[in-house]
This record gives sequence, C-alpha cells and structure tokens, in this order.
Amino acid sequence: MSQKDDKKEALKQESDDKMKTRADERSVANHIAYWIVGVIAVLAVVVAIIGFNYVNSSLQPYNANNKEDISVKIPIGSSTKEIAKTLEKDKVIKSATVFNFYIKAQNYNDFQAGYYTFKQSMGMSSVVKQLQKGSSAQPTGTASDTVLVAEGVTIDQIGDSIQKSTKNSVKFKKADFMKLMKDEAFLKKLQKKYPQLLDSTMAKTNVRYHLEGYLFPATYGVYKGMTLKELVEQMVEKENDELLPYYATFKEKGYTVQDVLTIASLVEREGVTKKDRGMISGVFFNRFAVNMPLQSDISVMYALNTHKTKLSNKDTAVKSPYNLYKHTGYGPGPFNTPSMQSIEAVLNPTDRDQNYLYFFANLKTGKVTYSHTLQEHESRYATTGQ
Repeated sequence: MSQKDDKKEALKQESDDKMKTRADERSVANHIAYWIVGVIAVLAVVVAIIGFNYVNSSLQPYNANNKEDISVKIPIGSSTKEIAKTLEKDKVIKSATVFNFYIKAQNYNDFQAGYYTFKQSMGMSSVVKQLQKGSSAQPTGTASDTVLVAEGVTIDQIGDSIQKSTKNSVKFKKADFMKLMKDEAFLKKLQKKYPQLLDSTMAKTNVRYHLEGYLFPATYGVYKGMTLKELVEQMVEKENDELLPYYATFKEKGYTVQDVLTIASLVEREGVTKKDRGMISGVFFNRFAVNMPLQSDISVMYALNTHKTKLSNKDTAVKSPYNLYKHTGYGPGPFNTPSMQSIEAVLNPTDRDQNYLYFFANLKTGKVTYSHTLQEHESRYATTGQ
C-alpha cells in the first residue's frame, strides 16, 4: 500500500471515529433529555396533585365544626381582591387567591359593601352565595357581646364600658380605645366618610377628643371578627344617621354640628325632663345674647377630668379652654354624649322671652328653679343647704 493510500485510510478512520464520538454524544444527550423530560413530567404531576389538593382544600370550609357567626364589613369601593383579603384575614376562607380564581371562573361580580354574617363552616360556594344576597347597613347575626353607650357619658366612660363588656368576642382594651381616639389617620378617614358630621369638630383646636359627643348613645353588638375600629365606626355612623334629618336646620340657624352637640352635652347633664332641658337651653342662649359665660359646673368637671358634687372657687378658676366659668362662648367641644332630646332642646329652646339667666337644680327634690338675677339665684341656692 502506497503512502497516499495510508493517508486516505487514516483520514477515513479519523472520520469514522468522529462520527462514532458524535453518535455517542447524541446518545448521552438524548438520555439526559429523556431524563430531564421525565423529571419535569413527574414534577408536573406532583405539582398538579398538590395544586389540585390545595384548591380543593381551599374550597372547603375553614372549620367545618365552627358554627359561630362572624361579622365581616366590606368597605365601600372594595375590589374583588380586597374582599378576598378581608375574608381571608377574618378566617372565613382559607385562600384569597383561590377565591379570586373561583370568582373569575364563575363570572361573579358586583358584591355590595356593608356587613355580612358568615360561619367558618361555610364552603366557598356558600360564602359567595351570601355575598350575592347583599349586605346590611348594620352587623347581623348573633352578637357575642353588647356594648352600651349611655346618654351623657364621656369618651373615658365609653372606654370603660367597652373593656368591661367585651369578654366573649374580641377582648377590647380601654387603653387601645383611648389610643384610637387620638389616631389622626383614623379620624381623618372617618371625616372623609362623614364630612357633614365631623368637619366642624376636626376644624377645632384644643379639643381633647374629636369624637367626644359623636358616639351615639345606643347598644351595639360585638361580633366575632369585628375590629375596634369597626365598633367605633358603628357608633359614628349611627350618630350621622340620627342627625341627617337635622343638618339643614343646623345650617338655617347658623350652627355647626360642634356647636349643637356642645350645648346639648351641657343640657344633657344639667336637666332631666324634656321641659327642663328646653328651659335650660333657653337660659344658655339668653346668656349668649348678653355675652355672659355659661358657668356650667359640667364644663369645670370636664376640665378637671373628675366628678364633684360641689365646686370650689379654685375649681372654677382652673385654666382650661373647657372651663366655661372663665370663658364665654361654646368652648372647644362637647363634654359628653348627648341624647336626641337634648339636641332637640338646643334647636328649640323654650321660655327665652322670660329672660331667665340662671337656673338651679335641687338635688333633693329634682326640681329646677329659674332666676332673672344673681341675687335671686343665690338666695334660692342658699335655702337648699346644698
């Protein structure tokens, strides 16, 4: 064999070796590819099983054995995603994500804002049906506790009532309530929602609590899942609902809501009967007319943040914008939570034409007497021995 033939044979062998190497590489690559595809397929099956189980579990009740009512508030303007997050947060559903997919798949929408009552024993479809039925303006279902806001009580006393009354549902603390009364972000949010009610108090300075006088006296249900903010907003919303028919009258008479509630809070504590409240209101407005301070003991006790049966000269001289012995006008704001009867007394003061400037309530008999002059007033006060 010639040298030329040897070279050809060598080149052929080299080519065969390369082809074999490439074939081996392709075989290995194919095996790797098959292995990767196999792993991916297994993983896909596992993920699909896990996903199916997760979705199926999320469609089931949060707790099939829990039949207690859960009150949930859906705020105005909430999107479907926000509703889902609220339901998940309040432990009505297991997954907000699955809820959203479920809603889209079923083409559900246009859920209303308001209060709904759910149970953890309800499945996803039952929760959606409840949302489709529509909401109520106030919480529904069985309340775990009730909180009484009595007529004539202060913010501080409402805090006591909330802490004492909430034992079976959410245990609200007075300290948290009092902190909320100073929460500017929360107050501004309420103002934005109820501007007619709250604009005048939010515009005031030197106010101890902007919601003093604005938490309507009534009994409120506390439901599982309810927050302290929701409880307070119930009270504010109730106040707004009760005053809606009167806003036009306030404006006609030139009063702000703050003006009316401030005088009504004094009338609330100074008088008991409807007749006396109307006459006491008349005395206050007669004093305004001649630029006299109202000189209400209620204002001094609020300034002192205490209750006394008798005030000293030192007490009535206390430095406070709430002290209406020293200051003329309305003062910063309400001193307590007035009833509708006292509010109506402010709008319809009686016997103003009698020009009474003083009144005195006999603590022994409950009778209220009215006087034109300080001398006349002091003589009646002296005869009681109070």
